[in-house]
Amino acid sequence: PVRDRALLEQACERAEQCQLAGEAAGRVWPYGKGCLDIGLEMGEVLVDLGADSDILPAAILYRAVREGQITLLEVEKEFGPDVANLIEGVLRMAAISTSLNPTRKAVLGQQDGQLDNMRKMLVAMVDDVRVALIKIAERTCALRMVRDAPREKRLRVAREVFDIYAPLAHRLGIGQLKWELEDLSFRYLQEDDYKAIAKQLAEKRLDRDRYIHDVVETLKGLLDQQGIAPYDVDGRAKHIYSIWRKMQRKHIDFSQVYDVRAVRILVPEV
Repeated sequence: PVRDRALLEQACERAEQCQLAGEAAGRVWPYGKGCLDIGLEMGEVLVDLGADSDILPAAILYRAVREGQITLLEVEKEFGPDVANLIEGVLRMAAISTSLNPTRKAVLGQQDGQLDNMRKMLVAMVDDVRVALIKIAERTCALRMVRDAPREKRLRVAREVFDIYAPLAHRLGIGQLKWELEDLSFRYLQEDDYKAIAKQLAEKRLDRDRYIHDVVETLKGLLDQQGIAPYDVDGRAKHIYSIWRKMQRKHIDFSQVYDVRAVRILVPEV
């Protein structure tokens, strides 16, 4: 459901015009994806998060502005100051995060007080949480796209996301994106460790999925017996980076990490 469908369609059409104009001028888009392509992917990430539909036009147009295909002044005239201000905030956030994240080779999993202070400063500079959501969606798409990029580019994006945007997603309570950002970053930054754990998880996948299903069904039965409704029970495999981090923290190997499953129960407040 979109509150202003006409505005969203207008944003898509404008982004498409920018994409076609760039291609006509011989513009080569990063990873073969133009303004509209990336804008739509960002929009899908935000929709999956249940974000307010008001931020979707800003997400759709963000890449066109960043690529210089349309100015903020034009955005403000065509789509209003709210959309323009959101895009400007995301651009400012991108500039700040780049300055906070020079080429860095700290060990994953270690606490870094300086980085934590930098993240707090970044959050303090963003006066609208919607700006942070759009930027996290943009970095999520970037991290997905750099899979086939040169190694240096892949590592740079992964380092930035791991240091800044995965923790920011955690602060905002976006668990599903935090897990993906951590796992993808980990995959690029420490490929051998990632593959080793992924392989062992794949070997135990059927047993793990069966266990999660049985626990979820048992909990649902118990909740029904107690007359608790409505409720939501779901389960997931513990993500790869969190398994590796526990192995490092406790100095154990994969076979000793038993809690590779997590089950969540949501019930209404009494």
